[in-house]
Amino acid sequence: TVNCLDQHVEKSPNRVALIWERDEPGTAVHVTYRELLDLTCRLANTLKKYGIQKGDKVAIYMSVSPLSVAAMLACARIGAVHTVVFAGFSAESLAGRIMDSGCKAVITYNQGVRGGRIIELKMTVDEAVKNCPSIKHVFVAQRTDNKVQMGDRDIPLEEEMAKAASVCTPESMDSEDMLFMLYTSGSTGKPKGIVHTQAGYLLYAALTHKYVFDYQQGDVFGCVADIGWITGHSYVVYGPLCNGATSVLFESTPVYPDPGRYWEVVQRLKINQFYGAPTAIRLLLNYGEEWVKKYDRSSLKTLGSVGEPINHEAWQWFYHVVGEGRCTLVDTWWQTETGGICIAPRPSEEKAEIIPAMAMRPFFGIVPVLMDENGKVIEGNDVSGALCIAQPWPGMARTIYGDHQRFVDAYFKAYPGYYFTGDGAYRTKKGYYQITGRMDDVINISGHRLGTAEIEDAMADHPEVPETAVIGYPHKIKGEGAFAFIVLKEQTTHIDRVKEELKTIVASKIAKYAVPDHILVVKRLPKTRSGKIMRRLLRKVVTEESSNMGDVTTLDDPSVVKEILDAYQKYKEE
Repeated sequence: TVNCLDQHVEKSPNRVALIWERDEPGTAVHVTYRELLDLTCRLANTLKKYGIQKGDKVAIYMSVSPLSVAAMLACARIGAVHTVVFAGFSAESLAGRIMDSGCKAVITYNQGVRGGRIIELKMTVDEAVKNCPSIKHVFVAQRTDNKVQMGDRDIPLEEEMAKAASVCTPESMDSEDMLFMLYTSGSTGKPKGIVHTQAGYLLYAALTHKYVFDYQQGDVFGCVADIGWITGHSYVVYGPLCNGATSVLFESTPVYPDPGRYWEVVQRLKINQFYGAPTAIRLLLNYGEEWVKKYDRSSLKTLGSVGEPINHEAWQWFYHVVGEGRCTLVDTWWQTETGGICIAPRPSEEKAEIIPAMAMRPFFGIVPVLMDENGKVIEGNDVSGALCIAQPWPGMARTIYGDHQRFVDAYFKAYPGYYFTGDGAYRTKKGYYQITGRMDDVINISGHRLGTAEIEDAMADHPEVPETAVIGYPHKIKGEGAFAFIVLKEQTTHIDRVKEELKTIVASKIAKYAVPDHILVVKRLPKTRSGKIMRRLLRKVVTEESSNMGDVTTLDDPSVVKEILDAYQKYKEE
């Protein structure tokens, strides 16, 4: 926090650190570096008063706001480890993360506000902590004027902060001490707590923020990501604040109160860099250009895309319509595990070419390699393979909390001596990198990474559903959607009711965005003789490439393919 706050307060205390674009249109709140330091110290002293010490874990379940940023920085200031849980996650998801990390406290709001709707945050926290004996206190801030149930362990946050001192000496930390944990999906059902440390992470976030977006002092940086994701950690909070930037906190949605919201905000706040997700661009593209052209976007200098590979149509629209063909558009590739951007068109030589929909150039110190099936490095250009990174870099994750073996297995075992990203990539004739997508059973729904095993595990809890297989399929807006194949018990009759129940289970166990768009009932799933489900075949069915099924000789019973194809055709006709 000294790098993010104190150093700037000394030099320019009245510089604006955060502009909170609240859900209610046109009600932006400006917070200076001095005010943010004050907020952070009071919150830090409140945590200390209630026994939070260096090394303790604290869950933050809040919508994007100056207070949620102060909560992250307050933890950092006292040496506590924050784990931010996206405020759209269910009580069960929140409880799982609290239990896995052993959090002593939760910081939350009475309610959240998004797209004009109220979100019951405190109620969700109450539901979650019932099963979490490690939680000693729940700090509750007020986002709305509505009263919520307050119990024995609940502490009204603002009341306590008002009584607290506004000076808090920062804890002295080692460069490799833990800064935060952030949970992300893997190919097994259990989310993993990715650990980032102090010095390397902050250095990497700050450098990538400065050089990829060409951030200049005085610019207004608008990253519209939620703090519940790594993008919000690195490019809403830590990177921009370390660089003394003015960072926009966007609490709303791209279509509230109408599809012009982003561009109205760009005009009103005079945003210079705009960093968002392809899924939002695809959504807005459907509403037409008039919503963009209504507003003055002349302040924009750099546009950025994050969360999944951007498709050509979205890239062209973003570049020509939003950026009027005069802004640099950087398609950035990176992961929760990398801490910051690893491959992007900038920095580069002045005016160097940018190829649409391609991440292109590795950042300083990033050495990408492509590997073949035999674990050998593929030399030369115009080649495809598994994307690995050959040398360590400051922002890389250090471990998976409580399970270092899983960390080694997931990232370093497939290609010994290299970090395996889980993505495939193509190296062009000119040596640029294009990311082609995940190589494992992980899908990307609206930029949110989700293991299909998590959805399968949730649905498997239904008493009438002995077997499920979930795959990703191309979706016009979300990039990918989830398509579920299920086997029902023989005596099941109310198929539609079971489907609705499954959707409810997935929403309550994971989150609403994880709910499959399609659920298809089949008699059985395609399995190998050893019992492994061949999801590859299910993908071919859904993407309608069934003429080219590839090798089906390892199937236990190849006739299952026609069975599933027939069921799919019938489902489509209905």
